[in-house]
Order: sequence, then structure tokens, then C-alpha cells
Amino acid sequence: MTIQPGAVPSANGDGTPAPQPVYSSVEEWVTSHFLPMFRRPLGGEYRWCAQWWRHAEAITRLTALWHTWEALRLQPGTGMATWLRDHLDHQLPVLLGRTGPFSMCSEDEHIDPRQATTEQPPPGWWDITLRPATPPASTGLPGSAADAEPS
Repeated sequence: MTIQPGAVPSANGDGTPAPQPVYSSVEEWVTSHFLPMFRRPLGGEYRWCAQWWRHAEAITRLTALWHTWEALRLQPGTGMATWLRDHLDHQLPVLLGRTGPFSMCSEDEHIDPRQATTEQPPPGWWDITLRPATPPASTGLPGSAADAEPS
């Protein structure tokens, strides 16, 4: 079997062209499909930022939703139901929720989220060295090493 010029072979190697995505980018998927389809009342429980592309977490979550949508739309029968249940229903409350990536923003104003800070650990903190096991120090309490009778 020959593959037509310009056709991309499918992942299963049977020579059939791989299905082309409906949308060419996450931006196109968000503006043409996601926002028109999954509308929510904004401002209370749900937040959105018109500059969503400034939020790295939002880009990651929306890209994951787009990629899984492109794959599962091709599954006959329950593909879209699976996408809704396993992907959208999980990501939507995180993405649009009060503590999600748009929590500081409104529809009209973008506010950069503050990045958490970190401190350097002390030298050797991550070193794993095997130390010989030492018996616990005597506490003088019943049941401690000092109470054990010699055999």
C-alpha cells in the first residue's frame, strides 16, 4: 500500500492518513470552541481573564483539554462523553474556580499572579548517605535500651 504525497501515516502503521486536527492551535480551540460552548456566569464562582494566554497554568490546562478533545472526538460512541467526564468536568472548576489561575483577574482586568518564593536548602540537605544504625539512647523510661537484661 502506498501513502499519498503529503499524507501522514497513522500511528497504527496501516498506511491510512492520520486524522487532521479540527483546530490548528490552542488559541483557535479556545476562541472558536471552548468559550462559545462552555459558558458560565462569570464574576462569582467562576473567573476568566481575557488575557488567558498570560497564565502559564491556564495554557497548560487548556492545551491538555484541546489535545484530549481532538483525540476523543474521533472515538465512536462514548468518546465525547468520556472527554466531558474525565477531562472537562475535572479541569473546568480548577481552571475557572475562585482559587484557579484567574483568581486575581476579572473579565476586564488582568493581574499577574504572584509566584511563590523558595529558599535554598542548607548544604547537604539532599545528600543521601547511609549511616550505621545506632541503638537508641537510654531515656530511663521503662522499655528503653537501659532496661534490657543482658542475655
